Amino acid sequence: MSDDSDRDELIVAARRAAENSWSPYSNFAVGAALRFADGTIVTGTNIENASYGLSLCAETVAVAKAMDQGHRGGLEAVAVIGSRPDPVMPCGRCRQVLLELAELGRTDPVIWCASETDAASLRLSELLPHAFGPDSLK
Repeated sequence: MSDDSDRDELIVAARRAAENSWSPYSNFAVGAALRFADGTIVTGTNIENASYGLSLCAETVAVAKAMDQGHRGGLEAVAVIGSRPDPVMPCGRCRQVLLELAELGRTDPVIWCASETDAASLRLSELLPHAFGPDSLK
C-alpha cells in the first residue's frame, strides 16, 4: 500500500469508530485507529462520563483494546479524527499513553491528525518531545 492509501484507510477506520462515541456532554465525537506492523487495526472512541475526569479519550480506549488483544509493540501509525472542522490533535494524556505502547516496540509512529477534509502528519516524537517513558525509570 502507498502512504496515502495507508493514511486514508486508517482515517476511515477512525471515522467509523467516532460513530460509536458516547459524548452527550461535549458533543465532540472522536475516533482513533492504531495500525500495527502485522497489519492489525485497532480502533477506539471517546466515552464521556458525567464525572468529567472519568471520561476516556478515543486514543486511550484504542490502546487499552490493543493491549487487551496482546499487542506489545509494532505500533506504526495512528489516526485521530473528531467532529470539528479542524484536524484533531491527541491531548497530552493520550500522547503519553501512545508513547508507552510505542516504546514497547521502539517505534516512533506517524500520527495523522484528521478532519473531514485535511490531515496533518506528525511523528509521536514531534507531538511529545523530551518524553518521559519507560527508559526514564531506569
